[in-house]
Amino acid sequence: MSLVRITAGSRVHLALRAGIWLLVAIILIGIPFDSNPSVNGNLTLVMSYAVAAMGLGLLVGYAGQISLGQGAFFAIGAYAAASMLAKTGLPYLLALPLAAAVTFLIGLAFGIPAVRLRGLYLALVTLALAVAVGPVIKRAEPITGGVSGLSVRQPSAPGWLAVAPDQWLYLLSLVVTAIMLLLAANLTRGSLGRALVAIRDGERAARTSGVHVSRTKALLFAVAGAYAGVGGALFAYGQGFVAPESFTLLLSFTFLGAVVVGGLGTVIGSVLGSLFVVFVPQYAGGVNQALTGVVYGATLIAVVYLMPSGAAGLLRRLRRLLIDIVEPTPARPEPSPPPPDAQRGVHDAVPTSDPAPAGSDPAAARGLRP
Repeated sequence: MSLVRITAGSRVHLALRAGIWLLVAIILIGIPFDSNPSVNGNLTLVMSYAVAAMGLGLLVGYAGQISLGQGAFFAIGAYAAASMLAKTGLPYLLALPLAAAVTFLIGLAFGIPAVRLRGLYLALVTLALAVAVGPVIKRAEPITGGVSGLSVRQPSAPGWLAVAPDQWLYLLSLVVTAIMLLLAANLTRGSLGRALVAIRDGERAARTSGVHVSRTKALLFAVAGAYAGVGGALFAYGQGFVAPESFTLLLSFTFLGAVVVGGLGTVIGSVLGSLFVVFVPQYAGGVNQALTGVVYGATLIAVVYLMPSGAAGLLRRLRRLLIDIVEPTPARPEPSPPPPDAQRGVHDAVPTSDPAPAGSDPAAARGLRP
C-alpha cells in the first residue's frame, strides 16, 4: 500500500502529471543540441507531418469521416506560405497563420458540399481532390513556380539566440506543434468534441440530441484543412524548397497511416504515428534498399495487427500497468462469519406461543369455535 493515495483530480495527481510533462518538455528542448543536423531535419519533418495528422485524426478518429485529401491541403499550405515568403516578403511568423487561414477557407468550401456524403463516397471525393491538386500546382506557374518548384527563405534565429539553423527550425516547429496539440486537445474535450463523438456513433441520434450535424461536419473539414495548412507551412520552412514531387498521392495515405498507427481517437497518437511513417522507411532502407517498400509494408501490417488500438493505446496499457505496480488495488477483505445468534435464523427463534397441533382445525385453535 502506498502512503499517498493517487486519485484523478487530486493535488498529487496533478503535480505528478505536471512533473511528467515538464520532464518531457526538457527532453524535447534538449534533443537538437545533442543531435546532428540530419536527425534534427527528420524530427522537424515529423512535427510537420504530426500537425497535419492531428487535423486528419479529428476528422477520422473522432467524427468517423474518411478523408484521403489531407495531402492536398498540406500542399496548399506549403505553397501558400512559400509564395508569401518569396513574392511578398512577409515575416515567416505571419505567413504561418495566413497559410492556415487559406486552407481553412478552402476546407470550409469543400466541406459544405461534402457533408452530404459519407463512407466510401466521401473517401472517393477527397481522393479526387488529392489527385487534382498536383496538376493544378504545375499549371499555376506564376504562383507556384510550376514543375521547377519554389525556393523558400528559411526562418533565421534571432541574433541574441546562439543556435544553429537546424536547431532553430526544430525549436520553432516544436513550439508550433505544442500549440496545435493543445488546441486539438481542448477541441476534443469541449462541446465540439462531444458533438464529433455523437456524429461518429450515429448521426440520427446526434440530431435527436440537438447536434447540428451539417454545420459541425463543415466546420471540422475547415479545421482539418487549417491543421494541414500549418503542417505544410512547417514543411516548407524545414525543406527550404517546395515542388510538385513532394506532394504525391502517397502523402495522403501516409497521413492516414500515421493516424491509424498512432491510435484513432487520440491526439498524441498523431505524433507517435508520424514518428513511425518518417523513421521506419529510413530504417527499412538500411535493411535492404531494394526491398524498402516490402520491409516497411510488413512492419506496418505487424504493428496494426499487434497493436489494434495504436501506439497511444499501448501507452495507456503501460500506464495502467505501472499504476497497478506502484499502487496495487487493495484486496477485498473476507467477510467475517455472522454471530451465533444470527446463524440460528428465524426458524430457530423461540416461539412466543404454542403452535397448533398437526391436523387440528385452525379456526378452533384461534378460539372461534366452542
